[in-house]
Amino acid sequence: MIPISKRSVVYISVSIAVFLWGVSFLWSNSILQQGFPVFSLMFFRMTFAAIVLSVVSFSLGKVTRIERKDWGWFLLLVFLEPFLYFIGETIGLKTLNSPTVSSVIISTIPIIALIAGIFVYNEKISSLNAFGIVMTLPGILLMVFDKGDMSIDKGTGILFLFMAVFAAVGYSVVVKKLAHKYNSYTIVTYQHILGAIYFLPFFFFMDLPTFSREMLTPGIIKPLLYLSVLCSSLAFILFINSIKELGVARANIFTAIVPVISAYAAFVMGQDTMSIRKVAGVLIVVTGVIIAQHRKKNTTPEPDRKFGSAKA
Repeated sequence: MIPISKRSVVYISVSIAVFLWGVSFLWSNSILQQGFPVFSLMFFRMTFAAIVLSVVSFSLGKVTRIERKDWGWFLLLVFLEPFLYFIGETIGLKTLNSPTVSSVIISTIPIIALIAGIFVYNEKISSLNAFGIVMTLPGILLMVFDKGDMSIDKGTGILFLFMAVFAAVGYSVVVKKLAHKYNSYTIVTYQHILGAIYFLPFFFFMDLPTFSREMLTPGIIKPLLYLSVLCSSLAFILFINSIKELGVARANIFTAIVPVISAYAAFVMGQDTMSIRKVAGVLIVVTGVIIAQHRKKNTTPEPDRKFGSAKA
């Protein structure tokens, strides 16, 4: 038997994570199209993921104690993501009813983060990076105006999705401040525990009065568990471990193919149509994201300072 190298395991891990994030848009869309309440989806997803991550992280002894002075930063972190991020992503996805367009807009997170890095941290980018940033815009426009229409609902959905994008960028700025002191397991575990607490009052006051156990059908529970256990727990753990070997920039290049996976899976499962303009838009955006993240080869290993862009 040919032994599998450590690097091969890393590439397999990051590929699995990216695949799960790609199909996560389909599972979320499936739940929403069955009429399941938005805040119920977010609350149950956070709660189930928090349970799984707590069991794994605490049993492995990966969670460290948070210092009192850092709790404010953790609360801000969770407010940005998962709270604002999932509100924007879920409502945007429900409004557009297109996993493909939604995943493409979300995939611009590294682009906006790159722009934020220029203004917040005075980071330098090359002319090639700038070209990649500009290149994503026509790709998004091709997909948004796929059928030549722009209704108020579609515009609202796009605004909510970009709210998720900017929330994720703010999250990456805050997590960069915390990641030098706390490991990835600690941050992600508390992120989901506090996220469930953030969504609890919205579930309690907005969804619970009309919520019934009959809503938890097998068609709801299965994708909900997939989202919680696979996308919010397993995928994050695999991706975090991959970052330690590949570095943030190289690992995030893999996330550029998330909309390709979403588009193909949505088309195969009949959740979305696939026109020539939409295919072209996906390819243009993915190419632009990859070009924008291109870095010159460096002989020194990249520090594990943050997870990278937020995921579905």
